Amino acid sequence: MSLLTCNDFLKELSDYLDEGVEGELRRELEGHINECPNCWVMLDTTKKTLQIYRGLEPEPIPTGLHSKLMTALAKKMVSGGPSS
Repeated sequence: MSLLTCNDFLKELSDYLDEGVEGELRRELEGHINECPNCWVMLDTTKKTLQIYRGLEPEPIPTGLHSKLMTALAKKMVSGGPSS
């Protein structure tokens, strides 16, 4: 039985999908996936979402939205970044 919790699995999900987890931790994550249907679904859904996303062509951002984003970013940078 796996000693990892679902929260442990979710914290490592990105690295797991990027093949950035090796050794004992990878075995523990795979053990958890095999025992926990909720985390298996999360992994499967995330993999499928990434496959769909990677198959899409990039779309340009509409000019109005681009301007709003750039203005918001400029204000955030002046105010001291994300922690302000």
